[in-house]
Amino acid sequence: MNEGVLDKLLAIMVAVGIGWLVGRMRWLGGLDAGGTGGDPARVLSNAAFYIFVPALMFRTTARIDFHHLPWATLLGFFLPVVLGMLACYAWLRWRGRGAVASPSVRAITASFGNTLQVGVPLAAAVFGEQGLAIHITVVSLHALTLLSVLTLLVELDLASAAHAHNPQGLRATMLATARNTIIHPVVLPVLAGLLWNATGWRLPQALDEVLQMLGTAVVPLCLTLIGMSLAYYGWPVRWRSVLGLLAWKLLVLPALVLGLGLWLLELPALPLAVIVMMAALPPGSNALIFAQRYRCEEAETTAAVVLGTLLFAFSAPLWLTGLVRLGLL
Repeated sequence: MNEGVLDKLLAIMVAVGIGWLVGRMRWLGGLDAGGTGGDPARVLSNAAFYIFVPALMFRTTARIDFHHLPWATLLGFFLPVVLGMLACYAWLRWRGRGAVASPSVRAITASFGNTLQVGVPLAAAVFGEQGLAIHITVVSLHALTLLSVLTLLVELDLASAAHAHNPQGLRATMLATARNTIIHPVVLPVLAGLLWNATGWRLPQALDEVLQMLGTAVVPLCLTLIGMSLAYYGWPVRWRSVLGLLAWKLLVLPALVLGLGLWLLELPALPLAVIVMMAALPPGSNALIFAQRYRCEEAETTAAVVLGTLLFAFSAPLWLTGLVRLGLL
């Protein structure tokens, strides 16, 4: 693998390690150390979910140029990824194990890739400027699509569980579901960004600077949050689920994208290679923010992000070798 990509993976693990050290030493307090601030990892997660991620989502959505998007390439990525995510969710929900939000949290862990910290340097190093442009285009819709779909599913599950405990309140339950789905730190900024985009207006320079500044805080905050969560929640008791989610993310998902793009959509070599490697990326830190938002599977999600990033150093060369043999690189 390109040395620059390996350096980026190392930098990610160092940032995670710093977060772990902060959590281990209880420098920000915590219940175990007798602190009064509650769970610092959850506080940071809430800051990311309610301040920094919404700023990033609004700015990204408001600036998308829908008229010049490569729709065939986007279809080649999002169709198998979303369908795979829904299949993963349906399987986990059918099994019925864990908390109500567990199927959605696990599905996003198995589907949402680290498209920025790992994906951008990988695309730049392997595919050059043209490939990086394709990667960035898909990234612009990545969180918008996956997070919005999973938010709807988890809110429906929570509403269904609430209705089961209060069968007389169906109308109130449905209204609460609609409110919680729309007035949501992910969905609401996306909808607002789409409305702004539809006007054709440019973002005022001052507002754009503020949103960009807040959005850039997402990456370092999330990386240190992963380490802190590892220190506070520890490793999961059972590893079978973690390994299953990682097998789906690192192996099955890119295979689905490759199969659809190669034999059904017949995409050109470069766009296909870019989206295959994008599908092969390890789980992203947004999965942990999602898990902490719904207080579900934090330890498992943290372990999947950390271990998945380490395993990507071995799985990525295998996918790149396969792309070369297929004549896509």
